[in-house]
Amino acid sequence: MTIKNLLYTIYVILLMTSCGTSAPTSNALDVDHGIWDKLLKKHVNNQGMVDYKGFKQDRAELKKYLNLLSKSAPNNKWSKDEQLAYWINAYNAYTIELILEHYPVKSIKDIGSSIKIPFVNTPWDVKFIEIGGKKMDLNNIEHGIIRKQFNEPRIHFALVCAAKSCPPLRNEAFTADKLDKQLDDQGRDFLNDPTKNVVTKNSASITKIMDWYGGDFKKKMPVKEWINKYAKTKLESDAISYMNYNWALNEQ
Repeated sequence: MTIKNLLYTIYVILLMTSCGTSAPTSNALDVDHGIWDKLLKKHVNNQGMVDYKGFKQDRAELKKYLNLLSKSAPNNKWSKDEQLAYWINAYNAYTIELILEHYPVKSIKDIGSSIKIPFVNTPWDVKFIEIGGKKMDLNNIEHGIIRKQFNEPRIHFALVCAAKSCPPLRNEAFTADKLDKQLDDQGRDFLNDPTKNVVTKNSASITKIMDWYGGDFKKKMPVKEWINKYAKTKLESDAISYMNYNWALNEQ
């Protein structure tokens, strides 16, 4: 493990214990993700790459959706799938908004100070989100809410932090009625993308995400079983390594 990867692994471990936040709530009914769905279909291709210039032209529509999210935080009357679909869509939509606020950029990691202090001034610590009257950042959504409240490792195939090594950004909104199928689709698309995961019967070189968040995955089953659940080629050995992460912008 390189020093860079070791530091990032330590950072992820710290996030697990340092990003707790009480989830905002409202009296809203389940939110309609139709605006977001139309934007994704228009500006994300079948490989999950993003047309940020196009999104910028439609930024008023994106802000309309973000305002809807801001006023419609989940409550305990929503089903678990309604809540999880909301938070995945929120994370992805606010990530697009963060990029647009600083566009053009070559990487999300270029946003903010050149010296990044964890929990202070990384792109994921910028409190530019307001939901249910609470100021939040992307770390709060991912680590303080989604990973804390939902025992669902497949979220790591769905949350997209605007990098080329991230899973593909799905070009439709996540919805409660299709959520299980959508998460499985994401796993298949991601694990069978040879630019992000290479699986043969003798070895697998896979996404660093499954190393950083190995604990989440292993709560359900070993990493090898996750690989074989989704990869077209089945891994017969235990030779698993992890690819370097490409933080370049996931731009078309």
